[in-house]
Amino acid sequence: MKRRVNINRAAAVVLEQLPLIGPKRAARIVADRRARGPFGSVDDLDRVPGIGPRIVARLRPHVTV
Repeated sequence: MKRRVNINRAAAVVLEQLPLIGPKRAARIVADRRARGPFGSVDDLDRVPGIGPRIVARLRPHVTV
């Protein structure tokens, strides 16, 4: 993936293409975004169940808000 993915706009199918993000985590990202509103920063991904600081660090070069 060459372009950064906007985690506030991307569909689950796009999020699934990110490192360490499969269908379950992608669905949780979308569900969290719907329930709690947009992510203010990439670091906010750690509010999603199953995504912690290690995964956020791996995702950082691939995502944006």
